[in-house]
Amino acid sequence: MAEQREELARVEAVLFVSKEPIPSRKLAQRAGLENGVRARALVRALNERYKRVGSAFCVTEVAGGFQLRALPEFAPWLFRMQEAPTELRLTRSAMETLAIVAYEQPILRVNVERIRGVHCGDVLRQLLEQGLIKIVGRSEELGRPFLYGTTKRFLQTFGLLRIEDLPRRADPWVTNEDVKEAEQIVADADKEASAQLHGEAPPPPETKK
Repeated sequence: MAEQREELARVEAVLFVSKEPIPSRKLAQRAGLENGVRARALVRALNERYKRVGSAFCVTEVAGGFQLRALPEFAPWLFRMQEAPTELRLTRSAMETLAIVAYEQPILRVNVERIRGVHCGDVLRQLLEQGLIKIVGRSEELGRPFLYGTTKRFLQTFGLLRIEDLPRRADPWVTNEDVKEAEQIVADADKEASAQLHGEAPPPPETKK
């Protein structure tokens, strides 16, 4: 028991100082544990203890790792205590472009523009600056243009553990309605993540008319 209490304390300390989600294997290394399986077991035990004592914290699995967070219901008090961070605001064109990159990555700029039907250079640059997408490689096509994909910040922003957690699209991109459908899925994820941050109930999904 004493050994487990010490391990729990080390896991909690590592999570406390980690600014980004930390994978179970790395958590085990930093906390001096046997392996990632042990780290996951201790995270579960830590969450059980937090719940049992009515703690304001929980360990959440997001963006491929674990992160110590305050419970959503405490967000209003935390925002009063410090200057609230600027929430990420995306234009309609940025949301459309982000949805296409999320579903089709790795994807060329020319293919994003083919799907949207407009030039997307400025929008892609904006998403790069916001840290939501990144250059993941180069195509073997003439000129070796950049390939774009989403980032860990994208997963954190939209409350996803991994990109595969997005609802899958079975059909190819054909019409503007396809773009709007994907955009709505990403927008719904954004609303839900924002609601959890502010301790609010997530809004109901929009229905097609």
